Amino acid sequence: MTDAPAPPLLTIRALRASYGKIAALKGVDLDVRAGEIVALIGANGAGKSTLMMTVFGRPRARDGRIAFDGRDITHLPTHLVARLRIAQAPEGRRIFPRMTVAENLKMGADATEASAADHAVDLERVLGLFPRLKERLTQRGGTLSGGEQQMLAIGRALMMRPRLLMLDEPSLGLAPLITRQIFDAIRTLNRRDGLTVLIVEQNANQALRLAHRGYVMVNGEITLSGEGRELLQRPEIRAAYLEGGRQRA
Repeated sequence: MTDAPAPPLLTIRALRASYGKIAALKGVDLDVRAGEIVALIGANGAGKSTLMMTVFGRPRARDGRIAFDGRDITHLPTHLVARLRIAQAPEGRRIFPRMTVAENLKMGADATEASAADHAVDLERVLGLFPRLKERLTQRGGTLSGGEQQMLAIGRALMMRPRLLMLDEPSLGLAPLITRQIFDAIRTLNRRDGLTVLIVEQNANQALRLAHRGYVMVNGEITLSGEGRELLQRPEIRAAYLEGGRQRA
């Protein structure tokens, strides 16, 4: 007799959200189990970022249910969602440009109730993952390159000691070498630390190679789901998101 699979850490059911009269999410179902990397792919405007933002209550769900570790968080205020140790590195990075790298990382740590000693351990872990940040601790965030700012955004989220890390377009605008470094770091966090990750990406090739499972979103709806590499081999995925081995814009 085999053990039943553990319930999902994040459960989304029949989720609907709108911007005014424009429906952005149209009954979305999605699960993320503890220890998984789950990729959500789709074209610009498909609703991927809206889904991630709705978990944090911005915009508010119009209908449906969001649960984290069995607790209904559908209408929970944003700051209380964060206290459940759900952390996000948003699209566009949104670091504090006038603060130093060290100060940006401290902003993430300040959102937790961990001790100063724990914060020091977390900082060393982040700097070990992204050595470039260690070289720039006293440098203002706004003077960093795009790739370094992305590392900083992820590092700040990690300082929150997340149980679920949500990454919104982490490869956007980055050179291929930096993109590989970012994705290698995500893989390390999952394999070494067991971190659960939900990643929104237009780069279907990279995302589905990284992910255990994936979902495809089109016009606010999930149209396909399955194991990451299985989705990557589906002809409709290759036709829609890959062309000549390169990701479509």
